[in-house]
Amino acid sequence: MPKTISEKKSEIKTNGEIHPASHASKWNYAPSPESTDHIHLEKQYGLFINNQFVKPHSNKYFDTINPATEEKIADIAEADETDVDNAVKSAKNAYEKYWKKLSSKERGKYIYRIARMIQERSRELAVIESMDGGKPIRESRDIDVPLAANHFFYYAGWADKLEYAFPNRKPEPIGVAGQIIPWNFPLLMAAWKIAPALACGNTVVLKPAETTSLTALKLAEIIRDCDLPPGVVNIITGAGKTGAVLVQHPLVNKIAFTGSTEVGKIIQKAIAGTNKKLTLELGGKSANIIFDDAPINEAVEGIINGIFFNQGHVCCAGSRLFVQESVYDEVIRKLKHRMKSLIVGNPLDKNTDIGAINSKSQLEKIHYYLDIGVKEGATIYQSTSILPTKGYFCAPTLFLETSQSHRIVQEEIFGPVLTIQTFRTVEEVIEKANNTPYGLAAGVWTDKGSKIFNLTSKMRAGVVWANTYNKFDPTSPFGGYKESGFGREGGLHGLLPYVNLR
Repeated sequence: MPKTISEKKSEIKTNGEIHPASHASKWNYAPSPESTDHIHLEKQYGLFINNQFVKPHSNKYFDTINPATEEKIADIAEADETDVDNAVKSAKNAYEKYWKKLSSKERGKYIYRIARMIQERSRELAVIESMDGGKPIRESRDIDVPLAANHFFYYAGWADKLEYAFPNRKPEPIGVAGQIIPWNFPLLMAAWKIAPALACGNTVVLKPAETTSLTALKLAEIIRDCDLPPGVVNIITGAGKTGAVLVQHPLVNKIAFTGSTEVGKIIQKAIAGTNKKLTLELGGKSANIIFDDAPINEAVEGIINGIFFNQGHVCCAGSRLFVQESVYDEVIRKLKHRMKSLIVGNPLDKNTDIGAINSKSQLEKIHYYLDIGVKEGATIYQSTSILPTKGYFCAPTLFLETSQSHRIVQEEIFGPVLTIQTFRTVEEVIEKANNTPYGLAAGVWTDKGSKIFNLTSKMRAGVVWANTYNKFDPTSPFGGYKESGFGREGGLHGLLPYVNLR
């Protein structure tokens, strides 16, 4: 029998060595798993082209795995060049024959219908998102799925008001949009990209990440059931090779990519010299800054929310913490205490705070960086949560006594790993926060509004949250600077990449 929480001895790891530590009291919650009886999953999924699911040309499929159990969920089709060509031609045909000729008011009705269908099937979508991606059901249920629906609602409203979005200009659709999304927010990222593209009169070929294709394919079912004209939205699955073929297809007029900086650079080079429009939302190493006048308890909870509740699987995760020296001891003490109460486990359990890492390869990458941090001399502290014996799980981790030169400070880890540094002055923390190749997001914790405005004007980050973190809204633009990409998604700004202005 595995030990209960109360029986397990707390541990602090310091420079790779394990030492006993005082144990914080922790409630032993009875399991509260979300039911899976109401969901429907096929054993095998084809490619969604021209409003129907079709077999891949090569007849090749790959497994999608539940990262919490390491069990296979379904077979997913692997699209080759022929399949990509069929999908793009389907989108081009739909654009020329139907979608660009349809009145903007009617386009808005279709988009609104998708939003309502997502709401109606929200419970099923949330469970599948947690099964396929490993994130806690609370996050899928309360954040991902509602936000996905809200993005469709929001852009449905813009569909017949584009002349107000771009005064004194004539907005025209650009044609076929090729869209590639990552594994951290599969359904939400699909909504971010599909909704504004459709609202502006474009058609879409979407490729989800190979490890998290299921909710995109469930979205395909919703689009089919909403009776969109055939070919307006096509969803093809596969790995990087499939995405590369989509990027290079001559009939694609626009590429929207969210993913790693390395792949983003490859895409940028691949379309150089063409007329394709491009937006990139890439990696991040976001700073979370706590001043000595901040509400410390709220700030600690914001840190937990910014890096641990999402397993660090957010490109804008607050993975670098800067604490003013005078409150450093208090912040670290409270942060460690809070970490002891975090529950790591079954993503479908409503008590779970931290779910599974998305894949075995991603977990190996996280462990690789943990080893690097220890070898570089940083002090490591991990929470005392009992990890499941099966599945891909990682304990929430702090690295103390780090510096700007540490690789764990400079490089994106994409896991529940937080590096901590101190600072004395505003000027010092601005210089440290900006001293990274990335510039996606940041957080500031202080009770001084003037200090907030000063930092937001000097930090090279696309989004700066004040006394909160990871708050998203469809009306607010999101995007980065430097190696975090260019272009914005969300809000009125999210329409611009999908129109030509005359």
